[in-house]
Amino acid sequence: MRARPNFIFILADDLGYADLGCCGARDDRNQPVDLSPRLDRLAGEGVRFTRAYSNSAVCSPTRFALITGRWQYRLRGAAEEPIAAAHGDKVLGIPPEHPTLPSLLAAAGYRTALFGKWHLGYPPHFGPRKSGYQEFFGFHAGGSDYFAHTGPRGGKDLWENEEPVERPGYLTDLLSRRATDFVERQEPGTPFLMSLHYSAPHWPWLTRDDEAESARTASNGVHTDGGSIATYHRMIHHMDEGIGWVLDALDRRGLAHDTLIVFTSDNGGERFSNNWPFSGQKMDLLEGGIRVPLIARWPGMLRAGQVSVQPSLTMDWTATMLAAAGVSAAPGFPLDGVDLRPGFADAAWRRPGPLAWRMKHRQQRALIDQGWKYLQIDGIDYLFDLDADARERANLARRHPQRLAELKARWEAWNAQLPAIP
Repeated sequence: MRARPNFIFILADDLGYADLGCCGARDDRNQPVDLSPRLDRLAGEGVRFTRAYSNSAVCSPTRFALITGRWQYRLRGAAEEPIAAAHGDKVLGIPPEHPTLPSLLAAAGYRTALFGKWHLGYPPHFGPRKSGYQEFFGFHAGGSDYFAHTGPRGGKDLWENEEPVERPGYLTDLLSRRATDFVERQEPGTPFLMSLHYSAPHWPWLTRDDEAESARTASNGVHTDGGSIATYHRMIHHMDEGIGWVLDALDRRGLAHDTLIVFTSDNGGERFSNNWPFSGQKMDLLEGGIRVPLIARWPGMLRAGQVSVQPSLTMDWTATMLAAAGVSAAPGFPLDGVDLRPGFADAAWRRPGPLAWRMKHRQQRALIDQGWKYLQIDGIDYLFDLDADARERANLARRHPQRLAELKARWEAWNAQLPAIP
């Protein structure tokens, strides 16, 4: 009998679709650039998905969907886009009583840990260890200075479980080292879930060599007067190196064969990102805001060297991991995500159910079905054939009014099943 698999879910922050070497990364002179040798190698050892979508075009709603395996719109906090809360807020966060991926796996005997970004509500009412993670090292806010470890509002935001801590060092490396240590100390035969949620390459744009820049700007977390493409690329390379440390630890412990690794981004890129060939960026339901890089490796279950066009949403991996572990959804909380494993062996398999989105920002809505996309922004309807027009430049709404009406009606039916936007 095959052992219950381990799971490592690695989430980059604001990484663009073409920001990895295996996805076509380019420098500021439009020349290929080697940013991510370890992730490129991981793709060669597994599958690169070219039609992977994030559950949202902004960070915390995607994280609500990932931790629950359900449409983020079912929870009040996810409607904030991103969550607009502060320490002590009693409303905006993932309710501790809500079943989650880590809580369900922990109840089934898994070790669970989160290293990195939480962004699902602040203590004391919300937190990783209230929602199923047995270990936590990271930060609660939407962003963090890489050296000062302060949030966008300037306060210190680095935590060991429920305790604030001071740890010198570059944040990406601190997270990578903690994740590597977690792998090294796992007991043989006890499966684990490790969530490694980097802040990279989210602002402020700082490399390992930019501590002086951090000192200048730590109180201005958004860093609107700094950064460059070269800096951004170096941040990705630092993250890639850290992922390599984790992969090496898996090999040393003989755990690689029984571990599903998934790497993706919480939404499309912004500012210095490369979302080519798509239009739009973070906060947009254009493809550049929701189409994300995705790599999965699972020796024995995923044939190496594949490029898959299978569509997926972030929450589908939650359903996939639970199913692979033999763990059912909690009563009263059915999963909206889809188990993707049938598509691992059958390229003709198609994901059931809609790929759909809605956002308060610019009153956006979208639905994708078999390459056709219905999009509405600021009350204007668009229809795109993504197979022929990935950049969403030719609005076919007038040429194909029936198809537009059909997809629009499907979006309305999907939306009617969800709570209204507060």
